[in-house]
Amino acid sequence: MKYTVVCVGKLKERFWKDACAEYTKRLGAYAKVDIREVADIDPAKAGGVDAARDKEGAAILAALPSRAHVILLAIEGKERSSEELSARLGDLMLRGSSDIAFVIGGSDGVSDEVRARADEMLSFGRITLPHNLARVVLLEQIYRACKISRGEPYHK
Repeated sequence: MKYTVVCVGKLKERFWKDACAEYTKRLGAYAKVDIREVADIDPAKAGGVDAARDKEGAAILAALPSRAHVILLAIEGKERSSEELSARLGDLMLRGSSDIAFVIGGSDGVSDEVRARADEMLSFGRITLPHNLARVVLLEQIYRACKISRGEPYHK
């Protein structure tokens, strides 16, 4: 199994980097994980929010593996429990999708082209999370899903 996480923006603070590194390390026992960061575009320098979102969108699309099943993180996406996420990832694997990409967009969302490329959308609820925290939560939930699917102790 291979998971690609495409994120707009870089992690700056050490604690975010450390948290992501820890879950990426833990996931290494279950799957290959590739985190791809694309530049966060300043709307003031890009000619507005729409132009910035389109530039970020082009970079996101370029960073996605060509054959990946793409899951966009979005508030309006489907909410899943940890068990349901584990079952969904297992189902995708059984159906031959061994390359799954998650997309975490920028602060102004993602372009229509990125939404069109997404095979499904996942929501962590109606709350708004900072993108750094969303990345940590995503990696932890993928790790938890792997543990659940193998019946290993972690998920309580």
